[in-house]
Amino acid sequence: MRIFDPHIHMTSRTTDDYRAMAAAGVRAVVEPAFWLGQPRTNPGSFADYFDSLVGWEPYRAGQFGIRHHATIALNPKEANDPRCRPVLDLLPRYLDKDGVVAVGEIGYDSMTPEEDEAFAVQLALAVEYELPALVHTPHRDKARGTERTLAVVAESGIEPGRVVVDHLNEVTVKIVQDSGCWMGFSIYPETKMSPPRMVEILRAHGLDRMLVNSAADWGHSDPLLTRATGEAMLAAGFTDDDVDKVLWRNPVEFYGQSGRLDLSDLGPAADTFEGSSIKRGGS
Repeated sequence: MRIFDPHIHMTSRTTDDYRAMAAAGVRAVVEPAFWLGQPRTNPGSFADYFDSLVGWEPYRAGQFGIRHHATIALNPKEANDPRCRPVLDLLPRYLDKDGVVAVGEIGYDSMTPEEDEAFAVQLALAVEYELPALVHTPHRDKARGTERTLAVVAESGIEPGRVVVDHLNEVTVKIVQDSGCWMGFSIYPETKMSPPRMVEILRAHGLDRMLVNSAADWGHSDPLLTRATGEAMLAAGFTDDDVDKVLWRNPVEFYGQSGRLDLSDLGPAADTFEGSSIKRGGS
C-alpha cells in the first residue's frame, strides 16, 4: 500500500512518527501552513515558520524516504489578528518556491469580515500563481461555513477542480461534490472523521475527487490513520486499486496541477495518474 498524506503538520511530529509512517507505506506528504497553537505576534515569526516548511522539513522527511511538499498561507484563525495581516504581503516570496504546491490553509475559522478579506485575497493569489488552493472549513457551524466557502470560491473565478475543501463530513460532502471542488476528509482518533465513517462516505459518493488525510498536528491525532483507512476499505470489499486511487493517485492528481510535485527517486511509488503534472529531477 503506497500512501500520500495530502494534509499533515509534520512540524508538530517527531522523527519517530516519520519512521512509523515510512514503515506503514507513506511515501509523500503535503504540509499546509497552519496555526501553531500559540498565537504569533509579528510577520517575522511567519517568515521563520515558512522557511522551515520549505527548507528544514523536506530535509527531515527525506531522511526517512518521504517526499515533503508544503502549502503556504495566512491561516484563517490568525487572519483576525491585525498584527498578522502584513503576512499577506510576504506570501508572494514563498508562492514562487518549487516545493510549494498550493495556497493553504485558507478559508474560515469564525467567519468574520477579516477572514472574508484574507480568503478572497489568497484565492486571487492562487489564480495569479497558478496554484491549487487548500481550504479549511470551520469546526463550528460547519454546514453554513461550507456553503459560505463555496460561494467565495465561485466569486473568485478559480476553477473548482483546483480547490480542495477540507475537513468535510457526512453533512457537507454532497454540496462540495456538486460544486466540482475536491473533497478532503481528516481522519482523527475521536473527532472529525473515522475510518469506518470514511468507508461509508466512499461507498455513497464514489472515489473521484476524494482526498483522505490524517491532518496530524500537535493535538490528539494519529499520522497512521491514512493507513488504517486503507485497511478499512479493503476489509469492506474495496479493491487494492480503489485504495491506491484514494491514498495515492488522487492526491498526486490534485497537487500535480501545481506543476511542482516532485516524486523523483521514489521508485515504483512515483508511477502516477496519467495526465497529472509531475516535476522530474531535483527540486
